[in-house]
Amino acid sequence: MLNLWKNKAAEEKRLKTVVSPSRIRLQKDQSELVPDTTVTVEFPNVSDITKFHVVYRPPGGMYHGGQFRFSFEVSDNYPHSPPKVLCVQKIYHPNIDTAGHVCLNILREDWKPVLNIQSIIFGLQMLFMDPNPEDPLNKDAAQNMIHDLAGFKQNVSTSMRGGNVKGAAYECVLIPPPPPPPASKGPRC
Repeated sequence: MLNLWKNKAAEEKRLKTVVSPSRIRLQKDQSELVPDTTVTVEFPNVSDITKFHVVYRPPGGMYHGGQFRFSFEVSDNYPHSPPKVLCVQKIYHPNIDTAGHVCLNILREDWKPVLNIQSIIFGLQMLFMDPNPEDPLNKDAAQNMIHDLAGFKQNVSTSMRGGNVKGAAYECVLIPPPPPPPASKGPRC
């Protein structure tokens, strides 16, 4: 009888450790992320790989100097369904609304199971390097970009500093400067 209990306990433990195909694919995708100095992946809960953040710091363009955090939530249906991706901060961008929803075709109708997390990160990078006012979520920002590019750039700059644009308050997304080096007390010879 004791042997039967041991076998049952071993079988229950084995069943608990079975990993879903979705998690296996997600682990593979995460392990294959291309190292990039402009992108950081953070796991708020290290035991849950399905919820993580991607932080992007554009190396150029109108959004240079900013740091943008996106939350990713991957369902059990991944890779047959895309992850849910939201911009955590309120930003002034034609393809990201003030609630953080991202207008990126591969997160909607153009998603295919061959795409992966790296594909989404690349898509996000492209949104910051080349915003698309022709497919907007923030119609005001898109119209501003189309009709007054200089004014749009000024609004982006103001919003990134945490200012107000057309009555809407934005949070500061600028990368904080590094701390100054400690004061020197002369030569250490």
